Amino acid sequence: MDGLTVSTSQSLLEKGQTASELRQSSLNRSSDVKSSDKSFADTLKDSINKVNELQQKSDHLIEQLATGKSKNIPEVMIAAEKADIAMKLMVQVRNKIINAYQEIMKMQV
Repeated sequence: MDGLTVSTSQSLLEKGQTASELRQSSLNRSSDVKSSDKSFADTLKDSINKVNELQQKSDHLIEQLATGKSKNIPEVMIAAEKADIAMKLMVQVRNKIINAYQEIMKMQV
């Protein structure tokens, strides 16, 4: 299945791999790989915590730059962009979850 999923977003955040690299690596895996014991909620919480950490690191580096404690502008910009991309990714995941929930609520039993 193509598109954004929680597992691909987790890999993008942790490994920095693109979707095509993730597909290639998943094709190369053996078929006897066991699934993770983590639930969807745990994976989502871990992803949110990771985004929060990136945001806090970015804020800290920006504060250091603003106060003159650091002069490494590229490091600050990279941290800010990582935090921005992670936040945008998390918002898209949230939107997909809300859309799925709304579709389930529309179903008649």
